[in-house]
Amino acid sequence: MIVKVINRSGRELPNYQTPLAAGMDVTAAMEESVVIEPLGRAMIPTGLFVEIPAGYEIQVRPRSGLAAKHGITVLNSPGTIDADYRGEIKVILVNLSDEAFEVKPGERIAQLVLASHERIEWDAVGELSDTERGAGGFGSTGR
Repeated sequence: MIVKVINRSGRELPNYQTPLAAGMDVTAAMEESVVIEPLGRAMIPTGLFVEIPAGYEIQVRPRSGLAAKHGITVLNSPGTIDADYRGEIKVILVNLSDEAFEVKPGERIAQLVLASHERIEWDAVGELSDTERGAGGFGSTGR
């Protein structure tokens, strides 16, 4: 899938770290470091502007290493970049740890995953079909 991109980050385009990776690491495009205090958040620019084909979105997901080692994650995970958005991709990072975290220029901060999606056409009805689960949710099928 070819996606048009304008790269104003001053860095290489995001790329896959391994041949079978689903996500591409995206980096922070800023001149100076940003410190995210415990339970704080920051919107980090990437310098990337994209033209996503109709029927697709780009999902912004956390990097597992930042989450596991530092408690840093993407706040609205997964974030969605819609096909009609033409602004700069920015990543909302949140620090869920008890220590301040420094985001450095050029640091890999998140993953971008291209995903196809469908659009819904609603069919307003009076009742739904029965299933074994029914209306049970939030742990109703086990722990």
